[in-house]
Amino acid sequence: MRIIYLVLLFPIILITSCKNTSKTIGSEKVYQGQGASPVVPTVNRPVQRQWKGIWNLSNETYFTNDFDGARLNGVADDGNDHYTIWITAENTPINVSPWYAFKVWTNNPREITIKLSYQDSRSRYYPKISNDGKNFKVLDSTHFKIINPGEGDFGIKAAPEFTEIILQVGKNPIWISAQELYTTKRVKQWIDSLSSKPFITNYEIGKSTEKRPMMLMEIKEQAATKKALMIISRQHPPEVTGYLAMKSFIETITGESDQAKKFRQEFDVFVAPLMNPDGVDNGHWRHNMGGIDLNRDWQNFNQPETRSIKDFLNKKSDEGYEFVFGADFHSTWDDIYYPIDSTVIGKKGKIVFDWIENISNRLPQKYTNIKPSANTTPTMVSRNYFYVNHHMPAIVFELGDNTPRDFLKQKGQVAAEEIMKLLVAD
Repeated sequence: MRIIYLVLLFPIILITSCKNTSKTIGSEKVYQGQGASPVVPTVNRPVQRQWKGIWNLSNETYFTNDFDGARLNGVADDGNDHYTIWITAENTPINVSPWYAFKVWTNNPREITIKLSYQDSRSRYYPKISNDGKNFKVLDSTHFKIINPGEGDFGIKAAPEFTEIILQVGKNPIWISAQELYTTKRVKQWIDSLSSKPFITNYEIGKSTEKRPMMLMEIKEQAATKKALMIISRQHPPEVTGYLAMKSFIETITGESDQAKKFRQEFDVFVAPLMNPDGVDNGHWRHNMGGIDLNRDWQNFNQPETRSIKDFLNKKSDEGYEFVFGADFHSTWDDIYYPIDSTVIGKKGKIVFDWIENISNRLPQKYTNIKPSANTTPTMVSRNYFYVNHHMPAIVFELGDNTPRDFLKQKGQVAAEEIMKLLVAD
């Protein structure tokens, strides 16, 4: 067996875990969310940088991680057209979102088998494949094998220990990825495309750790408007399904329906669609290049990405804006809402629960659990900061890793329509 690997800065990966639970609604297992997140330091910690390049293996077979969004830390040539790849996290401790993305090709077209292996983790994400790096599809189940199945319904313990995929490879590269690739370049293309509309502008509000621009999209049709929504997405790089729902949400608000046009006469919308550009382009499991979970830094603001939103919100508040709704789009094991408990937020937060109820009534085919939190201090997470510091009803809106993409789009659209209806009615 020929093994090609890299020396790691962190030989042991410690996993932070929160208990994941489920309950049964009818015949459906429903994700009940995770436990309370611990307060953790958010000062910079070392990050393992990937070596980027091409692995040249036997029989003229090549693997590479030399593109934005890639994660591939080592390759073993096991012989007989079988290869094992090794995926590690950027640093530790870390929540288990074992992202991978790589390309493979060969000068001798044939069928090969690739085993996905992780350091102190399991195989959370079902492989997606692409011939161009943009258009992905789920790998055919007949080409997918589970090794050592997990236990339970949700959480990393429910995932298989290893998986194998079978591919027909040739001279044209094939992309294999945990989720679809939406890198900073691709997100910027979407932002620029929407910004062709006269009421949408985009501009930089800060820099990331690696000096990538923190882009803000402003949807503003009336100069006198001083009521606004704040929408953010992708604090955690692998959470693509949350991004896709957010994308549909914003496209609906900026659409040509009578409802959207009327809504934009009364409300502005500010959008930070890619909160962690460094983590996304570097193929991180969860953290930014400061080695920190950004959704734990809304108290101390040690990271430039969270500071950019804080400074922006403070500026808009100083200009007289009233923030009426905030949403932070994420992904997890299954769809779930994390609002602030009604006993804390009171009448002001009723709109959030009415919104959830309206979405559920329109999409009864997919039960989505609700897990309110009564803890708003320390602020630490975006939802709490939005409410405590800017008095906006806010929610963490989580979409499942495997939620069908057409349903994600529908859910984003319905969510936008229902918040517009509720706000205009007020």
